[in-house]
Amino acid sequence: MQTPDESGGAGPWDEAIAQLQQWDPGWANAAARMAANPWVSCILPRKTVELIGIALNAACTNLDPDGTRRHIRAALRAGASRDEIMMVLKMASLLSIHSCSLGAPILLEEADAAGACSPARSGPPPSTPACDRLRNFGQWNDAWNPFFELDPVWTDQFMAAGIGIYASGIMEPKLVELLSIAFDVSYTHMYAPGTRRHIRAALKLGATVEEIMEVLKLCVAQGVEACNLGVPILAEELAGRSVSQDPGPR
Repeated sequence: MQTPDESGGAGPWDEAIAQLQQWDPGWANAAARMAANPWVSCILPRKTVELIGIALNAACTNLDPDGTRRHIRAALRAGASRDEIMMVLKMASLLSIHSCSLGAPILLEEADAAGACSPARSGPPPSTPACDRLRNFGQWNDAWNPFFELDPVWTDQFMAAGIGIYASGIMEPKLVELLSIAFDVSYTHMYAPGTRRHIRAALKLGATVEEIMEVLKLCVAQGVEACNLGVPILAEELAGRSVSQDPGPR
């Protein structure tokens, strides 16, 4: 089988795989083969795979420091630039907008049902240049309408932060969409509307079904982080238990 070590140290595993191979070699080898598949299939370039690994680990829905460091190191080895990695981290930060995508429509519905008034505003509408720019370029997402209605100034501030990322030209649009799919479909997020929107956009930009499937497989491979976290803790606790139960010399 192709283990992570044989594929150049690639994949989502850390040292936990060695302990697993001692305790349960059959399952460890099967899991290692499955998890390493996107790294050895060569469907996506190695740099793309590692950038997606950064996205999954650094996402505000995950925040795994060990995995983030491991994939940043691997991405740099694969030729990623500082600016490319910074773009992934910025995207990982702004993923939090889905709190408003989910909550703002519910807030409006429940406020209406309760007879609660939306915030009253006097005077002319506030200036929202970032939102206006997105609308003018046909890039406005109707899912943003509810929180724009509730707080247009803050929404414009958020969109201004986002425009600077996506208009930078640092990454080709198809890669941006593949990263966006990973953020939204990740098992720590599972945001269906965004997943569908970004899959549709990726296909329009020339992504193949096989490439998008690799993104989904990378999200599944992320599941081994449960073992990366838990196996060393289990080993430490078993060692401590053995020491505490050892009566020592008599």
